Amino acid sequence: MKLCVPDTGDDELKEIAEVLKSGTLTQGPKVAEFERMVAEHVGSRHAFAMSSCTAALHLALVALDIGPGDEVLVADFTFPATANVVVQQGAVPVLVDIELRTLTVDLDDLRARLTDKTKAIIPVHAFGCSADLDPILALADERGIPVIEDAATAIGATYRGRSCGSIGRLGCFSFHPRKVITTGEGGMIVTNDDALAERVRVLRSHGGVPDGDTCWYRYESAGFNYRLSDVLGAIGVAQMRKLPQIIERRRGAAAALKERLGDVAEIILPSDPPWGGHIYQSFVVLLDERLDRDRLVGDLRERGVEATLGTYAVHAQPFYGRQYGYVPGQLPGSYAAFRRTVTLPLYPQMTEADADAVAAGVRAAIAAQ
Repeated sequence: MKLCVPDTGDDELKEIAEVLKSGTLTQGPKVAEFERMVAEHVGSRHAFAMSSCTAALHLALVALDIGPGDEVLVADFTFPATANVVVQQGAVPVLVDIELRTLTVDLDDLRARLTDKTKAIIPVHAFGCSADLDPILALADERGIPVIEDAATAIGATYRGRSCGSIGRLGCFSFHPRKVITTGEGGMIVTNDDALAERVRVLRSHGGVPDGDTCWYRYESAGFNYRLSDVLGAIGVAQMRKLPQIIERRRGAAAALKERLGDVAEIILPSDPPWGGHIYQSFVVLLDERLDRDRLVGDLRERGVEATLGTYAVHAQPFYGRQYGYVPGQLPGSYAAFRRTVTLPLYPQMTEADADAVAAGVRAAIAAQ
């Protein structure tokens, strides 16, 4: 049983065929349609498709003029790309611990790490569960610091009824095959800030702006080629039409797994936070500290149930130790999550029999320890 099965089929093939027939394969009308659909869904004035969420996060920092001497607060329990883009700008990633209940940023630790050098905050919405944004935004507003939402896993997720990605100054989504919807590879920046939107628009495509009435460009910035092709944009159009149904089915699959695993004392199941809106991009459980996570994952795979870790404690990765002096375990919540979380299969097409198989595999793997 696979960890994730993207919900793709004839609708996506039809959209791709239209692009191939049109002859416009690079960024074109399908990308523009995809952007309009995302902007409308999340309630943002602007949306810009990107080659990846990593590209989106990087361009968000560039658009905000984050650079050498600046510090950026980054939730530590995340894929390293969230912090890597800060390094690539010559700025310093200040890694912030998380709390284990939601696997999102710990507000007390965030508050303690703010300094006069802090120029941005990047909270991460973990596995389709929003971080607690109102206190983060209040801290940021006090100091005039922008918030960039790492909403890689959170297209369609909400925080107190508001769409994740649209609440901070900028929001960044991923459309990797393991995400809620997919374009194969791809990402998106959304914002309500008109000036930032214009910067993103220019920087995304080499830094060029139209040169008057001519058919060529004037290059005002050393920009990037972070565009998305129309082939991938076409997949995104088909996927966005399915998004409400996909989320409903993901929540149903999560409920089925919770029902079957609720009495297993050795694991803590994911739960909806007080502010609601969880969409279960992944089903991540926290193991009792007495269990061997790596052995359990290996055992599950031997039983035909694909599983993996939750994600990474960035501070425990070798580069961040060498470059910034972090020591594994220095951020205890994130380190515990890194060592004790397991991602179990969850996807929209999951059946009752699939949920039974996952639960049986988990129980057997735990009993084997």
